[in-house]
Amino acid sequence: MTNVERQTVPGRPRTIGKKQRRSFSKLDRKSTVTAPPPVTERKELRYAGFWMRLWAFLLDMVVIFSINGLLVYPLFRGLDLQFTVVGFSGEVVLAGMIGYVYYLIMTKQYGQTVGKMVFGLKVVNKHGEKLTWMEALFREGVGRFLHHVFFLFYLLYLVVAFTGKKQGIHDFIADTYVIHEA
Repeated sequence: MTNVERQTVPGRPRTIGKKQRRSFSKLDRKSTVTAPPPVTERKELRYAGFWMRLWAFLLDMVVIFSINGLLVYPLFRGLDLQFTVVGFSGEVVLAGMIGYVYYLIMTKQYGQTVGKMVFGLKVVNKHGEKLTWMEALFREGVGRFLHHVFFLFYLLYLVVAFTGKKQGIHDFIADTYVIHEA
C-alpha cells in the first residue's frame, strides 16, 4: 500500500512523509499565537444630580403614602387598634417601617425604587455593580434613619448638589452612587 491508499482507508492513521512532517511542525510553531489580554470596558458613570433625585424621591413618597393609605390606616381604623411606641402611634411606626422596607427591598432587588425607575436612575456600589444586602442595609437603614429621625438632617440632602459624584450622606455611609441608567 502506498501513502495515498493508507490515507483513504477509514479508521487507520494517516501517514505522512518526513518532508511533510517538518513543514507541519514549523507551521505549528508559527501559528501558536497568544491571545491578547481581555479588554475590560469601564462604562463612564453619569451621576444623578439633586433635582432628578428629588423628583424620584417625591414620587417614592407618593407610592409609600399610597401603600400606607390602602393598608395601614384602614387596618388600624377598622380594627380600632391604638397603641404607642416611644411616643409615636402604632400607625406612624408601621407606616415608617413600610417605608424602610420599601426602600430596602426595591434598592436591593432592582437597584432602584419606582421613582428612580420612572426617571431612569439606578443605585450602584463603588464598582458600578448591584448592591449587596449589607450595602443596601447600610444605605437604606442607617443612612435614611439619620435623615428621618433627625428632621433637620433632611437639609443634608442638599449635599448631593455640591459633591463631585452627587452623593448624599447615606451614599457616603454605604459607598454608593445614584447614576443614570445606560
